[in-house]
Amino acid sequence: MASRDDENPGTPGTDGASAPDWWEDEELAAAVADVEQFAGAAGWDQPAQLFALVGTEQLIAAQPELAAQLGGTYTPIAQDPLSGGELSDALAQISWPDEVAGCVLVQEILVLPPEAGRELSGDPSVAADQAARHPDRTEARLVAGVLRGVRGGACLLRIRGADAPPLRGADLAPNLLTALRMTFED
Repeated sequence: MASRDDENPGTPGTDGASAPDWWEDEELAAAVADVEQFAGAAGWDQPAQLFALVGTEQLIAAQPELAAQLGGTYTPIAQDPLSGGELSDALAQISWPDEVAGCVLVQEILVLPPEAGRELSGDPSVAADQAARHPDRTEARLVAGVLRGVRGGACLLRIRGADAPPLRGADLAPNLLTALRMTFED
């Protein structure tokens, strides 16, 4: 049986260990898009929400009555709300059982033009307040996901009020993907 490496040189192997950080797994990207669609149905001004990704085949094997409702390689399962405060602190408290194949985080963010970053304080709370008041800020929904033991990830960024399709790519939020990957480390 040929591996993905044999079919297309330069494509990361199926284990993802050799994948570059910008690599986006198609099945993970589909789960990220599903989560964004779910979050979008709830509207804007929602708190950050974390989802566990479970292998759909495993879920159907455990609960066959769900087979007609499920599709795709991974099924997102909403988790309890994250604790208040800094997102990094909340993520540092997360650990997953072995049955969880990956995770997806959806959060609303403010996007500023590149030159605005030079004007922000080094203090995160002051910078957040400055960003919230910046005249050129844009509100957006960022959805980011990773798989256990696999480099790369998937991100989707939808600009509030824009009719354009969302931006996609693992390179949209590399620090967030790293923080999500760390939830799978012992």
